[in-house]
Amino acid sequence: GSIPKKIIMFAIPLLWGNLFQQLYNVADSLIVGNFLGNNALAAVSSSGNLIFLMVGFFGGIGVGAGVVIARYFGAGEYEKLKKAIHTALAFGGVCGIFLTVAALILAPQILKLIGTPEEVLPKSLVYFRVYFAGSLGFVIYNFGMGILQSLGDSKSPVIYLIISACLNVILDLVLIGGLGFGVGAAAFATIVSQILSAVLCIRKLRREPEAFRLSFRELRMNGNMLRLIVVNGIPAGIQNSIIAVANVFVQSNINQFGALAMAGCGSYSKIEGFGFIPVTCFSQALTTFIGQNLGAKEYDRTKKGALFGTICGIGIAEVIGIAVFFFSPYLIAAFGGDQKAIEYGIAEAHTIALFYCLLAFSHCMAAIQRGAGRSIVPMFVMMLVWCGVRVTYISIVIRIIPVINVIYWAYPLTWFISSVIFLILFLKTDWIHGLEKQ
Repeated sequence: GSIPKKIIMFAIPLLWGNLFQQLYNVADSLIVGNFLGNNALAAVSSSGNLIFLMVGFFGGIGVGAGVVIARYFGAGEYEKLKKAIHTALAFGGVCGIFLTVAALILAPQILKLIGTPEEVLPKSLVYFRVYFAGSLGFVIYNFGMGILQSLGDSKSPVIYLIISACLNVILDLVLIGGLGFGVGAAAFATIVSQILSAVLCIRKLRREPEAFRLSFRELRMNGNMLRLIVVNGIPAGIQNSIIAVANVFVQSNINQFGALAMAGCGSYSKIEGFGFIPVTCFSQALTTFIGQNLGAKEYDRTKKGALFGTICGIGIAEVIGIAVFFFSPYLIAAFGGDQKAIEYGIAEAHTIALFYCLLAFSHCMAAIQRGAGRSIVPMFVMMLVWCGVRVTYISIVIRIIPVINVIYWAYPLTWFISSVIFLILFLKTDWIHGLEKQ
């Protein structure tokens, strides 16, 4: 069928899904900021990058599983597809248990390592530990969502997210606004909602066609499938973790400017999460589209889809960036907090928002490479630029110019560099025919 129609119809549910996914953290921050004050808001906000650091690696493994599943689905190899689905979910369960144990043990050391202020540390520790007590729920949900999307179903995960996001907001309002519980209640509301999403995903997979339906009796890790999933997923996982490490380093530098800077920048990061939604949904759609069409040996169609998806991602991201630039004073003020905290958030928005197009381009290029089975390429680019260059720039320049705006500029500068590298690689690498020869 029509390439634009297929990609857009697949991406629209992803757009809604990512929108409601973002509501999890935004609801926490809005309600915490307005009911519990600046220190509680700083605790929730500063935990965001740490949470992504812990979850990002396993999320990358889930991306690798999605690439393998999309390829088998496109090729019509249902026996292998079924093994891949069961292996992915079994491995996801192991990852969820490991993540819970690791996070609960290492939480104090990690929070102190990034320089969390003493007045914020107790609340950050409570939020972090309660959140990761539910690791199994959100890991299984992310694996299940990735499997459904790889099978071409981007609608069901959205419905589940809408249900769980509404539950999350209701629980936040009841537990924090009504009963007066602290930041731990915000994390508790989130994990209950994510566990519900995981259960709904499993229920859906149990009702798929017999050829690839989930069966608990067959839930085990197949060695060959696990190797394929890990080979495709580890580069994406490393990429996510390395980016998260860089962002934790950025957060530690923001922490040096105090709780007000943490609260203001944390509020902007929630708004930025909405701005990144089209980037995420078109990159997810591209990875699935590329994987399925390469599995079906539709090489010309793959190229056309890559071009269309990238243009859409860039265009929509920039429109949202312009909107964030102009409306940031009102959006950030909605989170509450002191006027100084709001000013920090506005300054960050005015520095970064107009460069969303560069972020979109880099993510779309990375998604195309992952869908083609070349996930190691974006891994190295992101490690080099979004981690190495970003950390080096801040480490040097912040000592020469000790103002927080130096930290803000780290993002657009590194987005620009990665975009240039990806463009060169894309134009000079015959990635589709190279895969065909393999």
